[in-house]
Amino acid sequence: MIDQFRKYTPLNILFLSAVGVVLCLGVFLHLPDNLMPVFFEPAISNFTGKLSPENISPKANVLITLVLTIIQALLINNIVNRFNLVGRSSFLPALMYLTLASLMLPFLVLSPILICNFLTIWMLDKLLSIYRRADIKPLMFDLGMIVALGSLVYFPFIVMLLLLWCSLLIFRPFNWREWVAVPVGFTTVYFLLGVIYLWFDRMDAFYEIWLPLTYPFPTSVHIDIYDYLVLLPLIAIMVLFAITLRQNLFKSVVHIRKSFQLLFCMFVLAVISFYLNANWSINHFLLAVPPIAIYMTYYFSYASKRWFYESIFALLLLTIIYFQFF
Repeated sequence: MIDQFRKYTPLNILFLSAVGVVLCLGVFLHLPDNLMPVFFEPAISNFTGKLSPENISPKANVLITLVLTIIQALLINNIVNRFNLVGRSSFLPALMYLTLASLMLPFLVLSPILICNFLTIWMLDKLLSIYRRADIKPLMFDLGMIVALGSLVYFPFIVMLLLLWCSLLIFRPFNWREWVAVPVGFTTVYFLLGVIYLWFDRMDAFYEIWLPLTYPFPTSVHIDIYDYLVLLPLIAIMVLFAITLRQNLFKSVVHIRKSFQLLFCMFVLAVISFYLNANWSINHFLLAVPPIAIYMTYYFSYASKRWFYESIFALLLLTIIYFQFF
């Protein structure tokens, strides 16, 4: 399968869709009777109510999720190829993204995190372009607004504000105007939101939006043992990626090296932001899928022993499918 997706051919879009269908079969057989996730944070739902897909059947819920995930996979595939992050064009980024986005059953239903991943991919596209731009202040302002909009859908997304400053540290010499443009863009969205709350005389509810920032950082996280087991092949692939990156990193151009540092910051921030959600669930870690998918793409692009890399990827797929059914 890896060799097939190493080819940059539109035929792989069909194969990608087929893989997606196979990876969501398990959730079709274990559909809950009621799938109605809340789509917005209190910042919006205070006015709209708890919007949820009440008229969407569980099967339609999964199908919509599959379609959205495939679209995201193709978008990230385009970014990786356009910025030449792994040195060769292929459909491996799309395959890795789709695989990771199907890693656990909670990933396979509609959630605000899934919607936020569109914003994550959009941000990644913009961030990778700042290295060679002369003036990025308008871009950083826009990115600040994107983070603010994402936090209205899923509040922990607010942590990505730090990612914007990390990108400036990694890609740019210090320019205070570029740093200030980020919070100005972010504040613009919340200022307008605050005006709406003030207009309706609901400022107390506006202040409550920020309560998650006061949550204590948890010292332990409960994850089902089966979730640990499904991560074992993924951990093995990440170890192989680290070895491959160590061998090739300094042969790469500066932009590629800096891009991988940015992806690491994105991964760390996505993981540590889970404590900002009072109703914590494992699908939060969908935010970490884009950087990990690119890391996995890098390994499978350079792996040379076919029997080994095909076997370890097949093991990952079989593990995902097994724990979906059992």
